Amino acid sequence: MDSINQQQEEKNHEDLSAVNAGKKIKELAGKSNTCFFCTDIQSGKPLTVRPMSVQKMDEEGNFWFLSASDSYKNKELTADNKVHLLFQGSAHSDFLSIYGEADISTDKELIKELWEPILKTWFTEGVDDPRITVIHVKTNEGYYWDNKHGNAVALMKMAAGAVLGKTMDDSIEGRLKP
Repeated sequence: MDSINQQQEEKNHEDLSAVNAGKKIKELAGKSNTCFFCTDIQSGKPLTVRPMSVQKMDEEGNFWFLSASDSYKNKELTADNKVHLLFQGSAHSDFLSIYGEADISTDKELIKELWEPILKTWFTEGVDDPRITVIHVKTNEGYYWDNKHGNAVALMKMAAGAVLGKTMDDSIEGRLKP
């Protein structure tokens, strides 16, 4: 029996590198701006996972987050800076898996650039709270799952495929190497 990928009539796999990879990362991560931020990934134990809001991302596929200096996350990153970020932009598309390396900074100008008033919930002294750190994640590689023509077209193609008994999936996936 053929795999689903071999039953596709359309191209459904495209690896992206350099500028195209960075653009795809920014596009998909920007759909939700929230990810599962996984640390302690090389320990062989269950991952340590928490939701995090992206404060900034760039065209090269790099991410910036604000975090408390006394958090478990910062402690874990000091011991092992490898991270895995998992994004889901919608119920049916815009999935992104990022593997990278994190570094922690106390750059006050960068903290001011990334600051939003809602963050006072966690940093009660405001933008000058001495506990604020910046976590910068440099993407080493990633993988994405998306659709080519939007959710409405993907749904119509799936429905037509079900009626015709044929694979008419609008999905696209591939490796990302910024």
